[in-house]
Amino acid sequence: MGGFTSIWHWVIVLFVILLLFGAKKIPELAKGLGSGIKNFKKAIKEDEEEGKAKSEEVKVVDSPSPAQPTTATPSQPQHATSSDAPKQHL
Repeated sequence: MGGFTSIWHWVIVLFVILLLFGAKKIPELAKGLGSGIKNFKKAIKEDEEEGKAKSEEVKVVDSPSPAQPTTATPSQPQHATSSDAPKQHL
């Protein structure tokens, strides 16, 4: 008694399926099942391609731009204010 390992178990199951659905309905069911699986695989493939395209787009947007050489701008000398200037005694 190992479950459905015997050939006779499978013969009985197939006979019951044939009785329930009929000989004409089984090919239609198989065709529908096959097209469903095909559409499912196609949708998964499209999602993977879309995910890859988005991740590549994010990498391009997030990548830092090449470093631009910075030029030092000379700072203008600060003018001495009255508080900074030495007080003269007359």
